[in-house]
Amino acid sequence: MKKDIFEKMEILADSAKYDVSCSSSGSDNNYKTGQIGATHKSGICHTFTADGRCVSLLKVLLTNYCIYDCAYCINRKSNEIKRAAFAPRELADITINFYKRNYIEGLFLSSGIIDSEDHTMNLLLRTLKILRNEYKFNGYIHVKLIPGSDEKLIEQVVALANRVSSNIELPSDNSLKLLAPNKTKDMVLQPLKLARDISLEKDTKPIGMSTQLIVGATPESDKDILKLSSTLYDKALLKRVYYSAYIPVNDDKNLPSIINKPPLLREHRLYQADWLLRFYQFSWDEIVNDETPNLDEELDPKSFWALNNLQYFPMEINKVSLDELIRIPGIGVRGAYKILRARRYKSLDFDDLIKLKISLKRAKYFITCKGKYQKEIPFYQENIKLALIKPTKKIIQPSLFDIDYSAITGEI
Repeated sequence: MKKDIFEKMEILADSAKYDVSCSSSGSDNNYKTGQIGATHKSGICHTFTADGRCVSLLKVLLTNYCIYDCAYCINRKSNEIKRAAFAPRELADITINFYKRNYIEGLFLSSGIIDSEDHTMNLLLRTLKILRNEYKFNGYIHVKLIPGSDEKLIEQVVALANRVSSNIELPSDNSLKLLAPNKTKDMVLQPLKLARDISLEKDTKPIGMSTQLIVGATPESDKDILKLSSTLYDKALLKRVYYSAYIPVNDDKNLPSIINKPPLLREHRLYQADWLLRFYQFSWDEIVNDETPNLDEELDPKSFWALNNLQYFPMEINKVSLDELIRIPGIGVRGAYKILRARRYKSLDFDDLIKLKISLKRAKYFITCKGKYQKEIPFYQENIKLALIKPTKKIIQPSLFDIDYSAITGEI
């Protein structure tokens, strides 16, 4: 029986929901007649532009038919699920109609692999050509490139899209061989390298690119994941790495069994560490290393780094540089600039920092002001960690309690 457009939309929007590389998806609520604020899992997701605006996108697969059998994927060929496929014109028409009704501001388009990589990429390209050339649609389009497809197809898609991505999914070749035998790391990186090189050849700003890494499906450490992310950023392959806590949707002997819940807190810590890589000039091996290959789920990564590097602390707030200020837990980039501006007029104390609206919840354990250290918690690693995790817990009193912090900072 031929599927109608609404059934296809339901199937293919649901099949796309595990791809987090365009942020959050829609959710249901208990809408009742006469009330306002209805929501529905209709394939609408939200993402953020470079200037901070939240935009709505139609997030959908062209098809969930797939010749691959990736163990972690709901759309793997061996799964008995409802299948559907849009024709390129069908999907272009839906996008334009949604846009005209102000439901969306753009399109996030991905697909299973139907028949072959090149055939699937051709279908995606035809959809984009209809939107751009026939409908003159100039809105945002993010396309998931198909690894292994022809370079000329990738070049044409890059020319029509605002952003492209290729999901690496797993951090190592060994893990890909185990769970995604149709893929290799070189294969999934190929379209990203091509997209970067194509945009650089045209002397334009490189097209925005992203990828997704599944966290917890394989035994790689946080060190392995952050090292890979850092390499991808350094080689200008990616603007953003998205981390997705492993959600068991299939039964497979090679997949881990998650008894309680997906590793969402680990995912959150990786996002925080990624922020340090991109905006705080941290290198991956400062955050994690062979001695501490995994982030502490009880602490944010900056506090985790600070506790492992107490030789740099406490920092005198009136003397340290901008680069040092932004490494103090609890002080962000904006806070660091506020401190620098205020220091032009006076030496700052703790009360001054409060007036500047600098959060001292974490920072106070890692700074001195005019040579003075807060006396609530002694400068001692175990005590500081306890205070950061459980502020009300009783603190051990070490002999370091009476140390002269002015000698450390050089203050008289």
